[in-house]
Amino acid sequence: MSTPAGSLGRRQFLAASAGAALAATALPGCAASVDDGSGDGGTKGGSKTITVMSTEDDKKVLQAAGKGMGLKVNFVALDPTKLNAMLAAKNPPDLVRGLGATDTAYFAARGLMTDLDPYFAKSSLLKVSDLDPVNDVWRFDGKKQGAGPRYGMAKDYSQDQMFWYRTDMLEAAKLDMPSETEPLSYDEWLDMGKQLTKRRLGKVKVYGMNASGLGTFTQLMGMTVSAGGNLFAEDLASVDFSSPEAQKALKWYLEYARADIGPNVANPNPDGWDWPTYQAGRMAMAEDGYWFGGAIGADPKVSEVSRFAPAPQLGSNRVSPCFGATGFWIPKAAKNKDGAWKFFEEYFGGKPAEERAAGGWGIPSLKSLRPKMPQSTAFQKQAFKVQEQELEHFSVLTFTPYAQLAALDGVINKVLPKAIKGKTSAGKVADELNQLMNDQIAKGKELVG
Repeated sequence: MSTPAGSLGRRQFLAASAGAALAATALPGCAASVDDGSGDGGTKGGSKTITVMSTEDDKKVLQAAGKGMGLKVNFVALDPTKLNAMLAAKNPPDLVRGLGATDTAYFAARGLMTDLDPYFAKSSLLKVSDLDPVNDVWRFDGKKQGAGPRYGMAKDYSQDQMFWYRTDMLEAAKLDMPSETEPLSYDEWLDMGKQLTKRRLGKVKVYGMNASGLGTFTQLMGMTVSAGGNLFAEDLASVDFSSPEAQKALKWYLEYARADIGPNVANPNPDGWDWPTYQAGRMAMAEDGYWFGGAIGADPKVSEVSRFAPAPQLGSNRVSPCFGATGFWIPKAAKNKDGAWKFFEEYFGGKPAEERAAGGWGIPSLKSLRPKMPQSTAFQKQAFKVQEQELEHFSVLTFTPYAQLAALDGVINKVLPKAIKGKTSAGKVADELNQLMNDQIAKGKELVG
């Protein structure tokens, strides 16, 4: 991410209401053939105005970048309901911000994204050979991610189950610092979180940890894979929280939430995201990827006592997933594709990309920009070292094309709070999650065709 507020924007998008996501089921399925990316017939005759939908916090950055390219950027605040309506009316923005890891399959399966391969083939700034492998989450071959046409690109990314910790708070609790190379087990991490939590008059004053910085569904996905299973069936047309591996993940999360040692779906963080809490010394460990270091690095006092650690593991299948790969895509019905690509190319391969890489708000999505990652201070050097080692275990978890992440998180937000407070068993929680999510996925599959 390029700014602290930009990170909040990503979190806000992930937390979008289930209702907004469900509105997308009205989109037409079995859309026409994929756009060839030529730009012919889809531009405004060389128009120098493009419409970009992104987070409110990116507005000034995007407009300034456009000005530097000779483009006027009409900004539209990111809103899933509005985007779905614009797509259905075939009057979408020219560029849309999204999460490659969880958005690509959904929109590409509906024929709503422009195939960017022809553009990349002609680009002088963006060479496919220079793309970090994370960009493969922006590819979809009709059945799975990672193959087929390229529909977008990440502006940066992180391995989102890694975590940051405050050495001052661990030292005060007389706890050993986590290894920089060997991951903790989730049980070990949970035990640390319990010991680091501070209460006053029965209320939590200092969170020991946050175990779901980027949402609960993806958190459970990663844990289940680490345990040796998968939440999604092989055809991605259903979920199964009843498998032994998913049950292990669900039981862990229920224990974490019931222990009340960190933000959870039944008791969210009043601050809205981790940084204000962590900065104030009211959170000891935060499960946020490398991008979170951009905020930490801007505060000398906090960076002095902050360190980065590998992603905890629930089982022996070591994984370190990316749930975001935030970037942009060009809708198939966009009116100014050539203008959108001009912005896209410079934003991802020019000066804006170099500045983002140096800011520490994510791993650059171009391999050639990796050396620009900040390594000046002791804090930055430690984070870079740990991150470089963790790349060996980089994982992309395939997401279903039949439902949006917000819809599945919406089901979790409906089911889990009452289960946490009511001591419902993990087995019964699984049954309810399976029924509600699979109903949503089935409806989505019918529309894709």
